[in-house]
Amino acid sequence: MVRLPLTREDVERGQRLGELLRLARGSRSILDVAVEAGISPETLRKIETGRVATPAFPTVAAVAIVLGLSLDDLWAEISTLHGAPPQARTSAPALASR
Repeated sequence: MVRLPLTREDVERGQRLGELLRLARGSRSILDVAVEAGISPETLRKIETGRVATPAFPTVAAVAIVLGLSLDDLWAEISTLHGAPPQARTSAPALASR
């Protein structure tokens, strides 16, 4: 199977996802969150830094559950606000409280 190159939007969406997950993780260690989500710490690190722009859905879902994030809100935040000014974006703690 040939994988298509990522678009600029894909890369930016992945960076925003990583940023939101990192903010939601707060002071918890990457190791603790990764183990609880059932993924490797290196995978979580790559997602948080944007090196994996399109992580698998089960991976994102597992991390979101551990962090108390709604998948609907997370997707809305990273997809519909593309290009919106930073003040229009919701913070990760706000996503977790919905």
